[in-house]
Amino acid sequence: MSCKESEFIEAYPDPSKLAATTIEKQFTGLLQSNKDYVLPGYRLYFVTLRTTINHYVQTTGWVNGEGQYIPGSSGVEDVWFNYYNTLAQYRELQRVFAQRPAEEQKEKKIFMLAATVYMYDYTQKLVDVHGSIPFSEAGMLSAKSGDYANALPKFDSAQELYTKMLDDLKSIATELNGITLGSGYQKSFTIQDFVNYGDVNAWKRYTNSLRLRMLNRVSDVESLKARSSSEIAEILGSPTTYPVVETNAQNIQMNVFDLNSPINSKGFRDALESGASWYINFAGKKMIDHMKTNADPRLPIIFQPGANANGEYLGIDPTANATVQAALASDGMAALYNRVTFSGNNYFPGVLINAAEVNLIKAEYYLRTNNDAKAQTAYETAIDQSVNFYNKILSLSNNIIGEKNIPVAATAAQITAYIAKDGVNWTKAGSSANKLALIAEQKWLHYNITQPFENWSDVRRLDLPKFSFVPDNSNNQTLPPYRWTIPSNEITYNPNYSAVKAQDNLTTKIFWDVK
Repeated sequence: MSCKESEFIEAYPDPSKLAATTIEKQFTGLLQSNKDYVLPGYRLYFVTLRTTINHYVQTTGWVNGEGQYIPGSSGVEDVWFNYYNTLAQYRELQRVFAQRPAEEQKEKKIFMLAATVYMYDYTQKLVDVHGSIPFSEAGMLSAKSGDYANALPKFDSAQELYTKMLDDLKSIATELNGITLGSGYQKSFTIQDFVNYGDVNAWKRYTNSLRLRMLNRVSDVESLKARSSSEIAEILGSPTTYPVVETNAQNIQMNVFDLNSPINSKGFRDALESGASWYINFAGKKMIDHMKTNADPRLPIIFQPGANANGEYLGIDPTANATVQAALASDGMAALYNRVTFSGNNYFPGVLINAAEVNLIKAEYYLRTNNDAKAQTAYETAIDQSVNFYNKILSLSNNIIGEKNIPVAATAAQITAYIAKDGVNWTKAGSSANKLALIAEQKWLHYNITQPFENWSDVRRLDLPKFSFVPDNSNNQTLPPYRWTIPSNEITYNPNYSAVKAQDNLTTKIFWDVK
């Protein structure tokens, strides 16, 4: 929506439009297939997130209406179709790779390993919102010479897919430790890789951090508890063998360098500010109140007061009367997502995994295994990293909107004072249950609208933070769903859907959601 298709062709030709492709080009084709669902843009934020995930976790404020908890079909289909377009590029990479001589495969194995890690990150997200999906047999139309009837894929169960991905990622982590690239192939990998720019160590950290995320997500699943605990312990206990993202400098993300390239966040403004704006860009009351009560140094970086609020931060209460909600928005009283940091920032990165997220996972694991001291260290480190993560995003902004009230970066002293606040302080929390609630709140605050899929997944898994909603009695879906349903297109054309039909509803939890 924000650039011409021709802008992309010179730098990264679309493999689906080429008569012939290579391993290197196909790898880049995979990355470009879903760049608009990594970088913040119009389709993802306005069409999909506006009425779904950002409401379910109350990161944004909205005006209550009928049918508000039923995911919009077009938004869900957008993510589904993009995933399978990306998977088709991955399958083509597998096919091209398999056709090359053994020596070339050995020299270029890094492309296949990195592509698999990237594909599994996206697959995890899709499983977390849909449950069982087609994967093992999906994207095979090219490999089966266009035989459509023979290419209809089965649905793989969500738990089986998680197990497979964890198995493969562990093997990839080991294999990456033995990778050595010759200078020519290193240059090629650097040119084609616009996620980690050919940095093999970054791909190692991405792989193991993704493992941590997935292992932590299944930590309450009875059949996977032991594996979760032992593998997390192995990863955290072997930082040389299994490095993870430890600092903000190591964050895994699509960075924007040149606004004349197709890798940019030009669509973020329309994503947050087009249409009926109070459905999109306003803050939720719970988050605003938490930040104000505890003097959160991220508050002025993430939000800005409404135009007529006299500098006061006010969020829209999801339990209020719709008329009251609408008035708060239309009268310029409700706080907005800061337009300098977010919608006016063409350089906003596409976030995949970052240091604050990893340390919050560590904090949860250490708390679960009764290592309070390490849990506290990880928790407090994560807060510091989160604040500085948003400081960095603020510093990137080109402020295309021309806002005059530009927020100031938070200081180390503010972070220290924040960590000592009663609603944040680890020691004052007392019980393990209260400390888990602190971790969950910091995940929610940090993920925010920046990592919405991870936000909703952890909110469902932990049942924390606790939210209140007005029931929608106009239909059967009275409260936010536990998942998205399979798009109608897949139901119509894939006869294998019958195997998962019974669980394909808004009220059946994903397998890791056991609380």
